[in-house]
Amino acid sequence: MMLRLLFCCLGLLAGSSLRGADTSALTRWLSSQTNMQTWTADVTQTRSLKTLVQPLVARGHVWFAAPNQFRWEIGSPAETIAVRQPEEMLVIYPRLKRAEKYPLGAQAAGPWKDTLALLEAGFPRSSEELESKFKVVSEKETDHTHEVSLQPKAASARRMMPLIKISFSLDDFSLRATELQFADGSSMKNEFTNQKLNPSLGADVFKPVIANDFKIVEPLKR
Repeated sequence: MMLRLLFCCLGLLAGSSLRGADTSALTRWLSSQTNMQTWTADVTQTRSLKTLVQPLVARGHVWFAAPNQFRWEIGSPAETIAVRQPEEMLVIYPRLKRAEKYPLGAQAAGPWKDTLALLEAGFPRSSEELESKFKVVSEKETDHTHEVSLQPKAASARRMMPLIKISFSLDDFSLRATELQFADGSSMKNEFTNQKLNPSLGADVFKPVIANDFKIVEPLKR
């Protein structure tokens, strides 16, 4: 579940390699990202699992601040909160009164390190910034929307998540949706609405307070 939540964040933060592709729309989208310092949006998340006839749908909100801070809240009231902090990824489950800490930077290792390399890519600022992490599989345009399918280059990340799809508006280059496809055949789609570009964000957005009665664990600590 944790990796899927992180890949959910990744779907928002992913970028793309432009080599060898028709890059006109991608180039303009990447250029538009240089103006983004903060961003917020409502999100509708749809998870499709092979074991379920009907997909699971949840709603929430996301905050982003350049270069790589983010906060996701899924559910109302929030059932899951994921916050990217300077030294760790913090995942909070309010109903369970549980918080999980995952290391960032030099402390990360193995598949977790490859996942972090994708997560820390941030909103794309240029093709060069992220072309070492992804390759473009396909592109298509429908109803004023451009969709790009990306494949992680890191083998360990690709084994967990073979494909990411990012859709953005050709009218204003706002992010419309992301879709993450996992190796087990399941998928997670995030659709964004009520977006705000460069709103003022309080410092507490990325510094959630954990109550004293919460259990704090470090799943990757040996």
